[in-house]
Amino acid sequence: MRQNRALRLLDGLERATWADGVIDVLGKGVRSLPLGQGRDILHGLWLGHPVHPLAVQVPIGSWVSAAVLDLSPGHTRGAGLLVGVGLAAAAPAVLTGAVDWAELHRQQQRVGLVHALTNTAAVGLYSASLVCRVTGRTARGRTLGFLGLTAAGLGGMLGGHLAYRQASGANHAEEVPHVVTPGWHRVGAVADFPAGRPVRRAVDDVPVVVVREPGGTIHALTERCSHLSGPLSEGAVADGCVTCPWHGSVFRLSDGLNVRGPATAPQPAFDTRVVDGHVEIRLRDGTRHEDEATDVG
Repeated sequence: MRQNRALRLLDGLERATWADGVIDVLGKGVRSLPLGQGRDILHGLWLGHPVHPLAVQVPIGSWVSAAVLDLSPGHTRGAGLLVGVGLAAAAPAVLTGAVDWAELHRQQQRVGLVHALTNTAAVGLYSASLVCRVTGRTARGRTLGFLGLTAAGLGGMLGGHLAYRQASGANHAEEVPHVVTPGWHRVGAVADFPAGRPVRRAVDDVPVVVVREPGGTIHALTERCSHLSGPLSEGAVADGCVTCPWHGSVFRLSDGLNVRGPATAPQPAFDTRVVDGHVEIRLRDGTRHEDEATDVG
């Protein structure tokens, strides 16, 4: 019963609109940071999944270890050192989380804001704890540390809700290889695909975006963006890539490679061919960066 009550509270938080104005301001501020290519590094484009879950391991691990030492007589200095390590490691964890949060759906941002507030409280409590430890008020420092760990635990629970119930940071195209049947699928006549314009089709109820280049080469990718399922068929096509209209992720048409975030996973790509004036596509096997396409010029 308690679990159901907690879930109801979290579901209510997703629908709450009280902080939407703050979310708008903060989101705009994070997106305007002059990070350049560093933004994709912070998103985890190089890693293949978000960096934030990895970055939080150091502060959380340090603070849990500090709590263990605080419960053990004679380890006050070691506990204080671990509190300081956790505080130093909190900065990159905050930055990676912020750039991901700014590119989420509104319901996810609402939960994410409270997640950030609880973790901010944890950082504040641990900062006060460190000051107390340095100035000799060890007992108060331990108490503040345990309060900080409680706040960090609550923040971790909200982070789990974001990741596992709301699927923020998950690959939203992961299921495609499991549901598209093997073999070739006819998606329309060549004339149905104007040059340079993305066209939406479906294979086994999976949306697919098909693009015929001016030279005649045809490409096909999964249509729903791996970041948050944005419709690539409504995006812009330029320089051999398609841009998601929701959050600006860029994917290479030839193989689905994500060349710009916030998406950290590529789009499943399809082989293409033309038979009797009709375009047929087949989910591509092997390496995801394989450059294959059909020239019908």
